[in-house]
Amino acid sequence: MNSDPDLTITTDPARIDVDAALALLRDTYWAAAMTRDTLAKAIAHSLCFGILRGDTLVGLARVVTDRATFAYLTDVVIAPSWRGQRLGHRLMGEILAHPDLQGLRRFALFTSDAIKLYEDFGFTVGHGSLTYMERR
Repeated sequence: MNSDPDLTITTDPARIDVDAALALLRDTYWAAAMTRDTLAKAIAHSLCFGILRGDTLVGLARVVTDRATFAYLTDVVIAPSWRGQRLGHRLMGEILAHPDLQGLRRFALFTSDAIKLYEDFGFTVGHGSLTYMERR
């Protein structure tokens, strides 16, 4: 796991630069078209985790949660030049250890390309008789 002493993980929204976060998300398939205003509002209303090297944002994740029963993990992204250094694992460890995310009934996420990462932390493919539904 990357143990670079210059890397820190913060949940302080004031330390997460919205423009830098938007730049990271521009290269994703799920948030490439997100606007700055939308992302700023999303950061303000969710539990955000930023990986910083000094003041430079190199990774991001957001957890949308009531901090009591449910959490939804989204916008997990590592800067291309930092990938392959297990920062995703370090980030997930911090997220799952966060005191506000303990004792939840359900912690959900969607992924099409990071299944192994999430399996390493005990996430499994949903099962049962529930039907995924959405309104767009």
